Amino acid sequence: MNIRVTTDADAYVTTLYQRHGSALHRWATRMLGGDWHRAEDIVQEVAIRAWQRPMDVGPMDHTARPRLLTVAGDLVTDGHRTRPEPPVERADEAELARLAVPDAADQTLTAQVVMGAMGELAPRQREVLLHLYYLGHSVGQAARSLGVPPGTVKSRMYYALRALREALRERGVTAC
Repeated sequence: MNIRVTTDADAYVTTLYQRHGSALHRWATRMLGGDWHRAEDIVQEVAIRAWQRPMDVGPMDHTARPRLLTVAGDLVTDGHRTRPEPPVERADEAELARLAVPDAADQTLTAQVVMGAMGELAPRQREVLLHLYYLGHSVGQAARSLGVPPGTVKSRMYYALRALREALRERGVTAC
């Protein structure tokens, strides 16, 4: 690499940059699909190359800008060819379901549908579901609260869940 560090080269590049830098940056940004940061890198590389190998034309010459744009275009093309494609991440249904976060409106609608379906249950079935699922009681605690044997609580829970599942299915809810 033949690097010339002279005052003339520095002045040459400074004048080139002042005269053509913003046009070069706008052009590189358009070539890169709006990527402002990569365009800055391209402009810096063009400036380094101009500093390393000053052109045989002056910065005010009418051929300076086309030459700089050609160098920038080559850098954009070379960078595009060598830049690896970003990996495409694909999520399966289980991952999407895990990532989904229900919002307040979704929770409200779900609660309304479930409450409507619970309204169709027999009072004893509703009562068992409220104790077991809403209040979080165990079968023994629910049995004591309701004054029935634990086997009756289990039986009512089985039939209540079956009836609730059917009532929800009638309302169009299929993922139960």
